[in-house]
Amino acid sequence: MSLLSPADHAPPAAPARHDLHYPFWPRRLPRSITPPATSLWHNLAVSALRFPDKPALVFFDRVLSYAEVLRQAERLAATLHRLGVRKGDRVVLNMQNCPQWVIAHFAILRANAVVVPVNPMNRAEELKHYITDPDAKVAITSADLAPELVRASDQLAPPERLTHLIVTHYSDAFDVTAQDDGNGTLPEAWRDWLGTRHALPVLEGGAVMRWADALEPDRGSDDLPAHAVGPQELAVLPYTSGTTGLPKGCMHTHASLMHNAVGSCLWGNSTFENVVLSVVPMFHITGMVSVMHATIYGGATLVIMPRWDRELAGGLISRFRVTHWTNIPTMVIDLLGSPNFASFDLSSLVYIGGGGAAMPQAVAQRLWEQYGLRFAEGYGLTETAAPSHSNPPDATKQQCLGVPFISTEARVIDPLTLEEMPQGEQGEIIMCGPQNFRGYWKQPEATAAAFIERDGKRFFRSGDLGHVDEQGYFFLTDRLKRMINASGFKVWPAEVEALMFRHPAIQEACIISTRDAYRGESVKAVVVLRAAARGQTTEADIINWCKDNMAAYKYPRVVQFVEALPKSGSGKVMWRALQEAETGDA
Repeated sequence: MSLLSPADHAPPAAPARHDLHYPFWPRRLPRSITPPATSLWHNLAVSALRFPDKPALVFFDRVLSYAEVLRQAERLAATLHRLGVRKGDRVVLNMQNCPQWVIAHFAILRANAVVVPVNPMNRAEELKHYITDPDAKVAITSADLAPELVRASDQLAPPERLTHLIVTHYSDAFDVTAQDDGNGTLPEAWRDWLGTRHALPVLEGGAVMRWADALEPDRGSDDLPAHAVGPQELAVLPYTSGTTGLPKGCMHTHASLMHNAVGSCLWGNSTFENVVLSVVPMFHITGMVSVMHATIYGGATLVIMPRWDRELAGGLISRFRVTHWTNIPTMVIDLLGSPNFASFDLSSLVYIGGGGAAMPQAVAQRLWEQYGLRFAEGYGLTETAAPSHSNPPDATKQQCLGVPFISTEARVIDPLTLEEMPQGEQGEIIMCGPQNFRGYWKQPEATAAAFIERDGKRFFRSGDLGHVDEQGYFFLTDRLKRMINASGFKVWPAEVEALMFRHPAIQEACIISTRDAYRGESVKAVVVLRAAARGQTTEADIINWCKDNMAAYKYPRVVQFVEALPKSGSGKVMWRALQEAETGDA
């Protein structure tokens, strides 16, 4: 007689099914789609043909029609061609959200070239990599950021430098004298920042051109090249940092971005009459694809914010009757906390969602009770063109990534054995879909390591740990990669450490995350000073230096001096021990 209970005789748990029916999949949507087999440029051209006089971009008091956006993009494309930009060339795009960003983005595509979007918070030391790695010779930037880009270029060897720089002032796109009525017009506090007319910098070994000159109608109208790129050719090269080394370029084709632009339209119940608030940075894959490209494809209207401001956001939503708002949850929390919140009219909103951080349950509940809005959380990476997962708007789960996006298959595997995990058990999330990037620019080994094959399909390894429930919803539980999430911005410790080692007083540094009531996580540096600097260098000195040399979201908010960093027998810094100690203290 067996001493084992019946449960002990049960077979091993079956792997999670990846052909789930998804009982809460929106019945209005197919599981997969066939997007247009054209370049992204055609989305603007078609919308301008259909709706020439319709507002495409709204920037404070100024409205640009689809016909005008098309006209300016074509003129800029002709200028780029005249400056020597040819098919497949990479062009740096570095500015805050503004109409010029959209126009420049489409102009680069119209010139058969590749957009290299850059975080406008990056400093010269960081910008060098975005010039040299993609072999960029031309950049388009704003006047406030141009000096930093010029400084980066000037510090490079002559063959690596930029040859041409096109510079715009934000006030090229709106009336800086317009009065602030508190209802979506230019805030007085922003007038100096956006309205200042900076002097053009001098580019060593190159030429600088004003935006207005680049758009002059008599400047090379015959220089507009034939549009000659197809869906499988490179369109955008956004950079993502990793656990080691410098940021890597993610090769996205017109097809990979087209899929998620179209899919985002369908997912959010979009119509031609949508009014979309664009505040997620356009250099970021979500702001670029799920907001900008989706809106232009759909022939809707994009209301643009250069950066976050809760009073401005509330005024814009109220004034322009915004219907769709993709955001980072901290923005919603901030807006709801405004002392003027009662004066805002959010009744026009029909869709609100986003990612980058979990939405607190209490805030999500308030949105539902007051406005009947379900906050639809989503998940994705630069490599997956933003959404690889999203919550169905009509069947959301809180603190959840959602279900695999349109045309997407996702699984959970053991990160060591690569075997598929049973339903409910933790493992690494992998995904396969037409939105996946082609690979890392000039990084064949990193590309090979990022993908695995299953059932004849190529899956991307996210590096994030999670599990899937019985209804097919995915949940994030931990990170396999070493990464800090500060208000939706990904901070990679290895990159920050590499920059900090340039400080003459720092002997060693280890970057970990620390809890932050508002940002979720912030950056903390555990530092060993050189002997000569001890007692001479303060924590504030280190923080201020970092502020001057790295992006605002990236620099350490906390510095802790120690005598030595913990190390393994092989001499590697035991960052995990420091992180666990920090987590325990918190």
